[in-house]
Amino acid sequence: MKTVLITGCSSGYGLKTARRFHAEGWNVIATMRAPRRDVLPSADRLRVLALDVTDPDSIAAAIEESGPIDALVNNAGVGVVGAFEVTPMSHVRNVFDTNTFGVMAMTQAVIPQFRARRSGAIVNVTSSVTLASMPLAAAYTASKTAISGFTGSLAHELAAFNVRVKLVEPGYAPTTRFAHNTTLRVEDLIPEAYAEFAAPIFAQFAAPSLVTTEADVAEAVWRAANDLSAQLHFPAGADAVALARAS
Repeated sequence: MKTVLITGCSSGYGLKTARRFHAEGWNVIATMRAPRRDVLPSADRLRVLALDVTDPDSIAAAIEESGPIDALVNNAGVGVVGAFEVTPMSHVRNVFDTNTFGVMAMTQAVIPQFRARRSGAIVNVTSSVTLASMPLAAAYTASKTAISGFTGSLAHELAAFNVRVKLVEPGYAPTTRFAHNTTLRVEDLIPEAYAEFAAPIFAQFAAPSLVTTEADVAEAVWRAANDLSAQLHFPAGADAVALARAS
């Protein structure tokens, strides 16, 4: 029976992905900064562990407690929407700490066991902003685009050890807590000078023509983790699929 470790499982994509792998018969190690038994109650083949991907000691403890795993899903992430001009650099660093360096640190922590066994899968969840740039998300886009390049390079590097590395690129999901995973409010990052520019963009966010669901992302992660081909990109959601085809 295979085991997957998934980061960022308190809500959204991570929670749905944990439930999907569990339903498929895998052992699931669902991690989150502050474990919540209300979202993932105790069950056979399911463990909930504390993990802060920005803390090296937390990573080491979680990897040790998890034991051997067959797949890592790097899903934990934070978002920021607003004009880059007024986005505090301290927050930009926080975004990169989780979305970029956190993914890299988790990946580096599991490579030795995958390489030694000559098997394993690493699935990095990025965003459709890596497929087509969108305004008012410069810092977030940069953090996710870095992982896109990182994953493509690492896929070549680890193929020699039969370790598969994949990208899942979710589209826009209005039902996720993306906007809540930050201490900054969107309205605080839209100064008056940007109000006219931002208005139609937020109107489009409020009534998108195509959206991504949590189930779309869980399905894409499941396919990516089990894919034995050389396919790298797995767009998730109708909007992401459309962007991927157009790019």
